[in-house]
Parts: sequence; structure tokens; C-alpha cells
Amino acid sequence: MNEIVNKIANSALEVFDLEDYYPQQQIIEIDVAQWLHEGFVLKEKEFRKQLNAVNWQQYQNCNIAIYCSSDAILPSWATILVTSHLTPFATKVILGAAPNLVHQHYTELLAAIDYTVYANKSVILKGCSKKPVPESAYVFAIQKLQPFAKSIMYGEACSAVPIFKKRDSVV
Repeated sequence: MNEIVNKIANSALEVFDLEDYYPQQQIIEIDVAQWLHEGFVLKEKEFRKQLNAVNWQQYQNCNIAIYCSSDAILPSWATILVTSHLTPFATKVILGAAPNLVHQHYTELLAAIDYTVYANKSVILKGCSKKPVPESAYVFAIQKLQPFAKSIMYGEACSAVPIFKKRDSVV
């Protein structure tokens, strides 16, 4: 009887899975409008009092995206003050929505990877994921992988789309 052999697992293909780099910590959005008078007007004394009443420890080891859901015009110190309360506890704090935080996470993380391990290798930039990996992460990853990889495909090994193939240099 013939043994079933997984040719993909035994191939020289290197899988670069962006899902592996998705933030591990919980991502929480904090809406500054909750501390504004009628959700629209910042009254400094009231704002500070409300911030002092928050249990900031609940954000321990979390990624925080600070935003304002109302059309309020906030002074820049307002979000800075919220950030100062979060800094001792949160892993990361950004101004914007959760997708902005994930984008920034990938930008920082992918910039720090040593891509030389992919030198002259065939790489699959894994496409299907269970986590919401932003398209911007794929754009950033291809820019980092391309100078090193021999070829890059996108998707799954069984149905990958060719993206890049290094051409032999002509002298």
C-alpha cells in the first residue's frame, strides 16, 4: 500500500504567516466622548475628575486605541491626559481606532524582523487567516521580503498566486 506523502510539508517553501504576528494583548477602544459634558463639551475640572475616578488598572497589558465618537473639538492635552493615566498599565496606546492600532503594531513589528533568513528561498505569504490582519501588513511584508526571497507567492500552498520571482541578473 502506498503511503500518502504531504509534498507541501516536505517542500522547501517557507511560509510567512502574518497571523503569527497579530497582537496578543486585548485591543480596547476608549471613547473620550464619555467624559465630555453632554458628550460634546470638555469642561476641564469635570473631565479631570472623571478621569481620576476611572480604575485604570483594568487596562493592564491591553492595547488601547483612544478616539472621540462625537464631533467635539478637543484640545490636544485631553488625549494626552488620558494617555498619561493609561501609560502605567497599557502595553500600547495610540490615538485612533482599533484598526489604526493593529496597523501600527504590524508596521513596528515587521520593521524589526530579520528577513535574511528568507534569502534565496521560495516564500508563501499566507493569505487566509482567522484574525483580521490588515491589508497594509501584506503590503509592508512584501516590501521587506522581496529584496531577499527568490520567489514570493500569496495564499495557501495548494492555491498560491505568484507575486514575485527574482530574475537572474544579466551582466
